[in-house]
Amino acid sequence: MSDETPIDQNQRDSSNRKLTLRLLGFALGAFGFGFALVPLYDVICDITGVGNPKDLLRASTFDEAAAPVADENRWVTVEFIADLPSVGNWTFKPLVTEMKVQPGKLYVVDYVAHNLTGKDTVAQAIPNVAPGKATPFFRKTECFCFTPQKFHKDEEKVMPVRFVVDSHLPKSLDRITLSYTFYDNSTRVAALN
Repeated sequence: MSDETPIDQNQRDSSNRKLTLRLLGFALGAFGFGFALVPLYDVICDITGVGNPKDLLRASTFDEAAAPVADENRWVTVEFIADLPSVGNWTFKPLVTEMKVQPGKLYVVDYVAHNLTGKDTVAQAIPNVAPGKATPFFRKTECFCFTPQKFHKDEEKVMPVRFVVDSHLPKSLDRITLSYTFYDNSTRVAALN
């Protein structure tokens, strides 16, 4: 036989129902927040200028036959940056740090990477274009970032990037930064051999 009175049992049942509803509300809120993260990520990318991967894929394709006409009266400064997430195993840098370009014309810039890891390895460059609003207007026709790069021990490579700044780039943008972070991915060596 239970020592609880019907009033205590009713209070506990009511308290349990409230707790269950709160937990259900919390779970639904977390589920809704998960769906909100995708558009929130896009907004944060636009605000901070960090490249959205969908924009980078779209911006990396370029149809030279449908290339916009060059804007002979406009100059845009493109700055080139190279970054390594770890120090000491690589050197990685652009051969020029900035270039003045005319929108609609094709240009080439070279980056140099030197494998100092002491072994054969594979590396991958991840690009970013800033400000984020310029991403759809910066198109790479050839880039070492499209595929992982195999390096032998102590090998140095000059790697070109061919690009066009679309002539439809908003007039308010007169400076674009193309940056790469160069990651060593030694685990891929066996897969690529």
